[in-house]
Amino acid sequence: MRLGILTSGGDCAGLNAVIRAVTLRAVHGYGFEVYGLHEATHGLLQRPVAATLLSPDSVKGILHQGGTILRTTNRGNPFAYPGPDGSTRDRSQEIVEGYRELGLDALIGVGGDGSLAILRRLARQGGWNLVGIPKTIDNDLGHTEQSVGFSSAVTVATEALDRLHVTAASHNRVMVLEVMGRDAGHIALTAGIAGGADVILIPEIQHAMDKVCAKIEERRRSGRNFSLVVVAESVRSDGVTRTYTDAHGQSRYGGIGQAIAQEIAGCTGAETRVTVLGHVQRGGSPVPLDRVIASAFGVAAVDLVAQKRFDRVVGWRARQVIDVPLDEACAAFKAVDPGDPLVRTARGLGIAFGD
Repeated sequence: MRLGILTSGGDCAGLNAVIRAVTLRAVHGYGFEVYGLHEATHGLLQRPVAATLLSPDSVKGILHQGGTILRTTNRGNPFAYPGPDGSTRDRSQEIVEGYRELGLDALIGVGGDGSLAILRRLARQGGWNLVGIPKTIDNDLGHTEQSVGFSSAVTVATEALDRLHVTAASHNRVMVLEVMGRDAGHIALTAGIAGGADVILIPEIQHAMDKVCAKIEERRRSGRNFSLVVVAESVRSDGVTRTYTDAHGQSRYGGIGQAIAQEIAGCTGAETRVTVLGHVQRGGSPVPLDRVIASAFGVAAVDLVAQKRFDRVVGWRARQVIDVPLDEACAAFKAVDPGDPLVRTARGLGIAFGD
């Protein structure tokens, strides 16, 4: 059996732990050959295919490393691949042929909902045998309680809140922390509770600025002259999300933290400061939970290949690895439920959502 593995979409902590687990289980458990594809499906576009034969020796020492030794990309949809003149064309068949050229019998794709959906479409076109592993700091992929990278991103955001708490108290300031999460508020909610935030703003719960300001004023009256506000990047202000266009013409979230801070300063007169964590949440060494989940996912994915159970994605539920149909996982976007136990916990602690 010749097995391929690729990491696709945005990077996160824990990807190397997945690569290590897949390699060790495949080689030691089944005697498979494992090829790591470079830069996701871009490696399959190269001729010869850009891939590296992985071995237990080649994955030594990577368990604790951030990023991915295979590299990754979140640009270049193979069905609408951008050209130098700005035009797009379908290069999916080239990728299908790259899989065949490398002589792969199966592929393990590590990605979020968008990446896994594209890989599944390629697999159906090319007759590939595909197994998916969920990774996204957003933790918004359906049918899994935990995706690789989420816990590490939450840890970074929590550490930031711990540091901001001290300087906020020292200067009687309102500190606004903008975190990632795309269209879901899981990072903001979890880190907000762990880091002792006073206000958590997430896209799933509509807020009103007068209520946010009322919370800050309430703290002032009680003698607490500082506050911590966590804002998910996709939160709306004045009914719209704050975005900008990057150098590649893609729309990105950005600016909501500054907008919220200005509104707070205007309605409370408080001195405000903004911290935008951005890609700091993606980098660094994975926390223990991400290493464990990545390892469990890698082993389980190889076992699915050995059992010839394809078109599946692994997941984490009630401290067990489960697997579900890949199309169901990609279709089931997991936002924060306003009635979620963590939302109730936050409210019970006196944390405001501005609603």
